[in-house]
Amino acid sequence: HVQLVESGGGSVQAGGSLRLSCAASGYSVSTGYMAWFRQAPGKERKGVAAIDTAGAPTYTYAVAGRFTISKDKDKNILYLHMNNLKVEDTSMYYCAGAPLVHSPLEPYEYNYWGQGTQVTVS
Repeated sequence: HVQLVESGGGSVQAGGSLRLSCAASGYSVSTGYMAWFRQAPGKERKGVAAIDTAGAPTYTYAVAGRFTISKDKDKNILYLHMNNLKVEDTSMYYCAGAPLVHSPLEPYEYNYWGQGTQVTVS
């Protein structure tokens, strides 16, 4: 029984920072692939950042240099550190996991999903 639970979303001014967390149970962030996706109303779900089992990250161009994905294997938590936030970053952010992926920023690669946490930048 896999559960991914996001937290840390909220409202922030442009230029500000937030850290999102994804607490995993029934799934290991160490032995599986993890990623963050976001979806705004009326738009498709897009990959934000992914991290492989060795800790190597992948970022979408829109957030490269501003966001950092990381994980704490002891606590079994995935993080997304978001800096210099822009209005365009406003979205529901979702945590996702899968045993193996070939295209880490594609939603269809992932088996497990969290409920989402809202990030609003104004």
